[in-house]
Formats: sequence, C-alpha cells, structure tokens
Amino acid sequence: MAYTDNEILAGLAEIVNEETGVAVEDVQPEKSFTDDLDIDSISMMTIVVNAEEKFGVRIPDEEVKNLTTVGDAVSFISGAQA
Repeated sequence: MAYTDNEILAGLAEIVNEETGVAVEDVQPEKSFTDDLDIDSISMMTIVVNAEEKFGVRIPDEEVKNLTTVGDAVSFISGAQA
C-alpha cells in the first residue's frame, strides 16, 4: 500500500508523539527533529524503526543523518515506497 505524503506526515506525527510526547500538531514538515522538536539521537532511531515498520520501507543508517526535518523524512519514505 502506497501512502500519500499527508498520510506519512500523520503517521510520523503519531510515532513522534508516542516516542517523545511532542504534540501531533507540532510535527510539521518544516520542523527540525533536533532544533524544533528536541528529539535526541536515541529517540530518533526508535522513530526510524517504527516508521520502517509502519510504512514498510527501509531507512539505511547512513540516510538517517540526512533526515533533519520532518519534511525530509516524509520525502524519503514517499520515495522509498515507490
């Protein structure tokens, strides 16, 4: 099943909320995981693993450092599921 960008954003927001307690509505494409949402590297790895399971994609470890914003993650997941 291919997810739309809006579905991916909503799913990521739920995952971030469950892992960190950040409000779902605060998880927006322009937000930085570290600077805006205060997500540390350990929480980020948990978010990545949960996103991989939810969306059925693989996010290589070397790619995670390039996912600085929520929008970066949405774009990567959207492209990876194609």
